[in-house]
Amino acid sequence: MPNSAILLIHCPDRKGIVAGVSGFLHKHGANILHADQHQDNDLGLFFMRVEWDLTDFELDDAHFRREFEPLAASFAMEWRLAYTAARPAMAVFVSQQLHCLVDLLFRRQIGELRCAIPLIISNHETAAELAAFHGIPFHHIPIDPKNRAQGERAQLELLEKNGISLIVLARYMQILSPDFVARHPGRIINVHHSFLPAFSGAKPYHAAYHRGVKLIGATSHYVTADLDEGPIIEQDVVRVSHRDQIEDLVQKGRDLERVVLSRAVRWHLGHRILSYSGKTVVFD
Repeated sequence: MPNSAILLIHCPDRKGIVAGVSGFLHKHGANILHADQHQDNDLGLFFMRVEWDLTDFELDDAHFRREFEPLAASFAMEWRLAYTAARPAMAVFVSQQLHCLVDLLFRRQIGELRCAIPLIISNHETAAELAAFHGIPFHHIPIDPKNRAQGERAQLELLEKNGISLIVLARYMQILSPDFVARHPGRIINVHHSFLPAFSGAKPYHAAYHRGVKLIGATSHYVTADLDEGPIIEQDVVRVSHRDQIEDLVQKGRDLERVVLSRAVRWHLGHRILSYSGKTVVFD
């Protein structure tokens, strides 16, 4: 992969934004590799992702931020800059079901997920052997109503110690406190075993079965203080029929959960997602 930089922009829509950004990059020697944009006409908002090769680019990180700020201010931009050479540290939280964890570890091993995984945290010991196989430190932190605050403090200490920039809940069946979530805005991704907003809660496959649906789904989303209400990143569905029992729905759902979670994580690591107004723009 090229050594490149990525700029994500979110601002009020008006003329001249694309020309301003591309002109700035050209002036400093950038070779643009990808550029994409989106307008939300109802809200009058503009979104852009642009990636460029750094080979002949004149500005380092500090100089870019200083030189780009006047242009950003003129368009009232919210923006962030990232580099493909970086390997962010990702923590995986899991409970007893390991299919999503197995998938993430495999994709990271083959280079599909460009990140480091310095720790796995669980409220059960089920994943300890898997973590050891991959050489990843495993931390068993039991959580119950009596020790929840203490457990979260231990988790937060581990996250800070390891410089974690992304938390992935790979079927972690515990509700994070609002304080925990507030410390990591837009940096916690969950997979829910339902096509949200349908069948939220703890047993969506059971609810879907009793409702007699013909489609079941899975959803990956950013975590907010409101349970299962965070901005949706990815969803997928599979057909079911009257012949399928609850166990069949669970089995089919596992495949969906793996896919939608890995896509969301890959897109986040690739700096392809912008969140706004409770939803997301995902650049392809």
